[in-house]
Amino acid sequence: MSLIAKTPKPPYYAVIFTSQRTEDDHGYGPMAARMVELAAKQPGFLGIESAREDVGITVSYWSDLEAIKQWKANAEHQVAQKLGREQWYSSFKTRISKVERDYGI
Repeated sequence: MSLIAKTPKPPYYAVIFTSQRTEDDHGYGPMAARMVELAAKQPGFLGIESAREDVGITVSYWSDLEAIKQWKANAEHQVAQKLGREQWYSSFKTRISKVERDYGI
């Protein structure tokens, strides 16, 4: 399985979530896995890439802004967002970008 998302020809959108974790886990691992599973079922989801060291970076790809809005409003995702603010992240930032071009091998 490739760790690089298979995205369609641009344009499409990327949601870039960068974070610094708190010391305690508080169920983070299972919730993170559930969010990937749930996002993959959302209309407009195209793929996801994630890495974690000192800073965690997760990039999810979406067909359009409406799909991103619907994912943000998902009830289970809202629970995860609340837990993230309260328990899992000492800081985070979300950025939304339109992908105009991509290339690679």
